[in-house]
Amino acid sequence: MAINPFTAFVFDLFILSAIIITAYTCNFYYLAFLSRKRKDHLQTADLGTPSITIQLPIYNEKYVAKRLVDSVCNMDYPQDKMRIMVLDDSDDDTVDLLADTVDDYRKKGFQIEHVRRGTRKGYKAGALKYAMQTTDTELVAIFDADFIPPEWFLKRAIPHFSKSNIGLVQCRWGHVNENYSAITQAQALSLDFHFLIEQKAKSNSHLFMNFNGTAGIWKRDCIEDAGGWHTATLVEDLDLSYRAQMKGWKCVFLPDVVVDAELPVQMNAAKRQQFRWAKGSIQCALKLLTDITIKRKIAIEAKIQAFIQLTRHIVYPLMLIQFLSLPILLAANVNLYVISFLPALTIATYLAMGPGAYIMIMQSMYHKSWKSKAKILPTLLVYNAGMSVNNTVAVFDAVLGKKNEFLRTPKYGVLKKKDDWKDNAYNLPFSQVTLLELFFGVYGILGIFISIFSNNPIFAPIIALQAIGFFYIAYLSLSHTRFKRNKSSTSRIRTKKEKMANLVYKLSMVGIAAIIVFGGSMAIYGYSTDIYPLDRMRGNLDGIIGSSDPVAIKAHLLAIQTDLTVVMENLPETTNANGDVISKNPVWMFPTESTNFLRIENAVETMTASIEKISTVPKDSSAYHTGMLDINSRAVSLQTDIMDATPYMYVSIQNIAFSTIWIAAILGIFAALKRKKDQLKEVDDVGV
Repeated sequence: MAINPFTAFVFDLFILSAIIITAYTCNFYYLAFLSRKRKDHLQTADLGTPSITIQLPIYNEKYVAKRLVDSVCNMDYPQDKMRIMVLDDSDDDTVDLLADTVDDYRKKGFQIEHVRRGTRKGYKAGALKYAMQTTDTELVAIFDADFIPPEWFLKRAIPHFSKSNIGLVQCRWGHVNENYSAITQAQALSLDFHFLIEQKAKSNSHLFMNFNGTAGIWKRDCIEDAGGWHTATLVEDLDLSYRAQMKGWKCVFLPDVVVDAELPVQMNAAKRQQFRWAKGSIQCALKLLTDITIKRKIAIEAKIQAFIQLTRHIVYPLMLIQFLSLPILLAANVNLYVISFLPALTIATYLAMGPGAYIMIMQSMYHKSWKSKAKILPTLLVYNAGMSVNNTVAVFDAVLGKKNEFLRTPKYGVLKKKDDWKDNAYNLPFSQVTLLELFFGVYGILGIFISIFSNNPIFAPIIALQAIGFFYIAYLSLSHTRFKRNKSSTSRIRTKKEKMANLVYKLSMVGIAAIIVFGGSMAIYGYSTDIYPLDRMRGNLDGIIGSSDPVAIKAHLLAIQTDLTVVMENLPETTNANGDVISKNPVWMFPTESTNFLRIENAVETMTASIEKISTVPKDSSAYHTGMLDINSRAVSLQTDIMDATPYMYVSIQNIAFSTIWIAAILGIFAALKRKKDQLKEVDDVGV
């Protein structure tokens, strides 16, 4: 069956996205295969006790900064060989806290400095670049504020600089609060996939691996030879490690040397972290891929894997394209099954490519404990699906060259389930991306009904997975938001403002929930009155095309006339000079006669009259066969016309007006919330 140009374009986008996503997925499975072949025992050498500088970049981390300094100073390494630089760009209570902590350890004989450069220029990369000006040790270790290095770390990691060309030793991240909540479990599983599959596969091979920004040790000569720290991207770690490997340095990953770290417990903090990683990766792709491609000494496979790693976040926009396209294609009756007569094979393919393969990988990663980890996989799938909006915005930010701002991921020192963080400082509010997540969630509900009403229920779980993800991420983004200022106050005025802000917040949450429910209900009602009747009409026309029984054809035509009456009630009318209605057309700009439902109604009436005549003619006569061919031809033509009209039913004037009002209502709520937040900030700034 022929499809209109718009549907054909959407179909091409859908298939292209599916092919690219499948390619990236298959590459992950290839890396999983490589990771199992990689040597289990890395070569070590007795290097003695080389001098090392431990750099601790920190910005406003009063809940975890002292914990980091304490753990570093407790490491088992000669004090005269270990220099500690606390790179503090903070502008809150963290400054005084670190100053006191550093002073205490300096009195105990540690070579420790509290470095204050007086600016945040270049953010973390700028701080590291500034520190390198006075770093003269052989090695440089880096730890972010949320990490807790064990006392044996240096003695276990340093011996892996066994060859002169090894410039980086990257250690695996542990998760000290993995079991705090569902989102920390999902993050932990995702990070384990990265370290135990990707990093393990690429380490000690000709493939490029990346420094993860923390829990690693560099040779100072390697950093300098690679050009030092650059501030052009949000992922200075990925940038430097790739430039170092392009210079011929090797990077090594140590899966058995684990450094515990605190995972983000607040959804808005996790989204910020994911946003920074996604945007930074695309920035590095734009910055480095040309040089990687033309450099002769880099193996072809290494170039391919570098391209895949740097661009892999484009999968998120492609996921959204598929999500938006699928309901449109189902409504247009486009066949999307792997084999047209075996719909079950389609869902089996999805399961085999996704959860099924991941479970096999997890068995090799976790061995005896894989079953407990497998229980987290559904949460990870929902989490990743929901994050696709946040990460898509990040990709477009990078491609469009939007100005960089390094927004750090706040941590709260939360280690146990009973630990509370919601009243702490650094609590991030939800962002405008949450509005998009709500929109995609409502769209997903509509898509589920389309899949059911179009007799394609096999696709409902696929759409539902992403819709649940969008609502889940949006819900946590909203519920994790608190209107609490960082500065304390006991004044009556401020207390009233805080109470009012929290009241506005609670009312806004109720309003957003009501708008979502109302919008979803209206979308379902609109589909059932505007689109589903067209689906039934096409089904009845299929019945006419496949039948030669006048009685059955009459029944199909009667059903079509009933659905036509429902559809035409809401279509805009066009009248002539005499006031007679000459057109009812869903195409409100540049309408064509093929989508004029008055013409379609007349054609159905003509077919009804024809079948009445044909039913009185002997079935073995030429008149009967000629009449049936005419009915069949008209049915095919009408089916094409209805299919052409279907997309325009979605973009009717009423739907556009309703969608505009619906979006404006949510934007109004967001504006009210932002205004209250700004008012509290103004009170803090003026100190009244």
